[in-house]
Amino acid sequence: MKDLKDFPKQPGTFMSRVNSVVECTKCPRLRRYCAKVGVEKRAAYRDDTYWAKPVPGFGDPQARIVLIGLAPAAHGANRTGRMFTGDGTGGSSDFLMRALHASGLASQPTSQRADDGLTLSDVWITAVVRCAPPDNKPLPIEIQRCQPHLQEDIDALPNARVYVALGRVAFDACWRLVANAGLAVPSPRVFAHGAVFPVKDGPTVIASYHPSRQNTQTGRLTPPMLASVFATAKRFAAGPARKVPRPS
Repeated sequence: MKDLKDFPKQPGTFMSRVNSVVECTKCPRLRRYCAKVGVEKRAAYRDDTYWAKPVPGFGDPQARIVLIGLAPAAHGANRTGRMFTGDGTGGSSDFLMRALHASGLASQPTSQRADDGLTLSDVWITAVVRCAPPDNKPLPIEIQRCQPHLQEDIDALPNARVYVALGRVAFDACWRLVANAGLAVPSPRVFAHGAVFPVKDGPTVIASYHPSRQNTQTGRLTPPMLASVFATAKRFAAGPARKVPRPS
C-alpha cells in the first residue's frame, strides 16, 4: 500500500478518522524511525513500498470486542499499513488471525496484505501507539500523545463492550479509557493472562499476553491460551448490553 487512497474503505465513521491518524506528526522520534525503516527495508521486502506512516485501526464498525495491541511492527503494519498484518512466518499477525478465525471472528487465518480480503466480525483492532517504535518500546510521552487516537476509536464504536488488552501496555491504556469515561477503575487490577475485570456500568477488560514472537515461540502464549481469551470475550460480548460511557 503506497498512500491513503489505497487504504481499504470501510463503512461507518472509519474513514473520517483515518486522516487524523495518518497525518499525525506529534512524535518526531517515531516518525523518523518509521521513515528510516521504510527506506532501508528488510531484504525479504526490498521490492515493497512501505506504508511508513501512522497506522489506523481496522475491523467491524459494529464490533462489540476491541483488541488493543502495543504498536505497529516495523516490517509488519509499518510496511503494509494495516494493524497485525504482514509480520512474516512465525509473526504475531498470523498467530493472532489464526485464533480469531478459529473463534469465528475473522474470515481467514492469515493477515498478509492490506488487500488480502480479510474481514473481521464483531472485532475492531487498534493499538496504543500508531507508529512503529524502535525496539518495540514507545516512550511514555509517545503513549500519552497517541492516547487521543485510541479514544477516538473507542468513541466511534457504538457497541463496544469488551476490551482485550494484548500486553501490559495495552492493559494500562484500557484503564485510562475507563477513567476518561468517568467510571470507577477496579482495584486490585493485576495484569495476568486471562484475567477478567468487569467494570461497573462499563466495559469488561480482559488481559492477554501479546502474540509477539518472544511469547509465542517460547510457549508463554499458546494457541489454546489465546483461544480461551477470545471465548471469554465472546461470552461477555453476548451478555446484556452495557453502554460504554464516553468522556464528557
